[in-house]
Amino acid sequence: MNKTLRISFALQNTYRVNSILYALKQIPLLKRLLPDELYRVRGLKRLACVIAGIWEVLSVFLWKFLYFLTLVCGIGLLYQKASSEAVFLHILLCLTLIGAFLNTQMFDPTRAKYYALILMRMDARAYTLSRYAYAMGKVLVGFLPMALFFGLNRNVPWWACLLLPPAVVGAKVTVAAYSLRDYRRRGSIYNENRLSKSIWLAAALLLALAYGPPALGYVLPPAASLSVFGLMIVCGALSVPTILRFDQYRALHQELLGQMLHQMDSAKSSVKQSVEKSISADLSLTSRRQGFAYLNELFIKRHQKILWKATEKISAVLLALTALGLLVLKLVPESRPEINGMLLTWLPYFTFIMYSLNRGTGFTRALFMNCDHSLLTYACFKEPRHILTLFRIRLWEIVKINAVPALILGGGLALLLWASGGTENPLEYAVLIVTILAMSVFFSIHYLTIYYLIQPYNAATELKSGTYSLVMMGTYVVCFVLMQVRLPILVFGLACIAFCVIYCAVACVLVYRMAPRTFRLRT
Repeated sequence: MNKTLRISFALQNTYRVNSILYALKQIPLLKRLLPDELYRVRGLKRLACVIAGIWEVLSVFLWKFLYFLTLVCGIGLLYQKASSEAVFLHILLCLTLIGAFLNTQMFDPTRAKYYALILMRMDARAYTLSRYAYAMGKVLVGFLPMALFFGLNRNVPWWACLLLPPAVVGAKVTVAAYSLRDYRRRGSIYNENRLSKSIWLAAALLLALAYGPPALGYVLPPAASLSVFGLMIVCGALSVPTILRFDQYRALHQELLGQMLHQMDSAKSSVKQSVEKSISADLSLTSRRQGFAYLNELFIKRHQKILWKATEKISAVLLALTALGLLVLKLVPESRPEINGMLLTWLPYFTFIMYSLNRGTGFTRALFMNCDHSLLTYACFKEPRHILTLFRIRLWEIVKINAVPALILGGGLALLLWASGGTENPLEYAVLIVTILAMSVFFSIHYLTIYYLIQPYNAATELKSGTYSLVMMGTYVVCFVLMQVRLPILVFGLACIAFCVIYCAVACVLVYRMAPRTFRLRT
């Protein structure tokens, strides 16, 4: 089994190293420096191997840290009606039950499993048990320091913190063993990528139980939560023999991986069909404009379902949340000072909200799939003046699409600020609304600019740019960091508006100078 684990590590590492080298080859600044025989250069392969090893170690702790920081403790800080210990254990218990079903670590069909079990014909039982033991070991090692650090900070006894990691492992092992028994008895295979409606319904219910009752001051007593965690450990220990004695891993993975390949093919087909269905085939749609303005107006009219339906739904939800907030302020007057203080200093937090609501990625994907992948075959389409002209036209369209929910959100926040006690400086109401709008404009410009400067899709509309993924990840990280910042409305708002204006000017210059070389079909 140790030999199998070493081979699986070598296979996984090779896959990761090749992926890293491919991503490096896609970075514009490095593309010319790196040789064409990139995959044969030992020095670069060793560097990629070191990066892959560092990432393997970091991943053991990083995701657990973010998990506790945001989902467990971050949201838990908002609940003051119950003890911090009880809230911490209550939320963690519900999320652990969700994770036990949604992330078993055994029934997740991956390419690594396909390469090892199907192409290389490795021993299925040895491979599955060794990889599963390693995965559970990572969960145990990653959870232990985080449970101690965050648990002790929330007044959880140290001995209780030590129970949490084996309890999480026990829950996953119990679900895995139950699924194996179910497969042996009924032939029903559990696939994490194709969960049933009942599983999703149960997960939604547990999620509601995790965050709903604590907001009203109702949580499980710490003793009850710890008892369930202890029961998870016992059930996990009793389930280990089932996993060890199971003798049909080859048949199970053949079916599971077969579903994965079928799912990938059907996903591509379904995406294409769904996109085609959402495009209007009404031949009466036309435009009185000329040139690129004519082309763009036809595109917008024929893609109303893709571009505006989501905006309408988001706007309706924001209106409902604003009304709900006003109702809470009216029914619970004692909450007004706290909400007022949050609105006056939490404006940076809404950067992440606007990042989540922005329709930039959907807009650019629709542009490429249904327009640019054909137009990019014509040289005249890539002339600088034509690129900049169409860039400006498209930018105005995506700004309009994103501006509707932005104005609703900004107006709603200003209204909530006034209803919760207001502010001494009336200018802050205007700055609040304009700042939210500026964030919306920034993300609209950002996504369209990155699309023109990197153009990540190939002719088959597949994402093929590591640089694009890095930029998107960097955008997410910056927005996530800003969630932790607390600044007055005027300070952050004016800085945000100024940055948006400067970014817009720089983006137009970069698109004009660089897009003729970068805006092309990828191979």
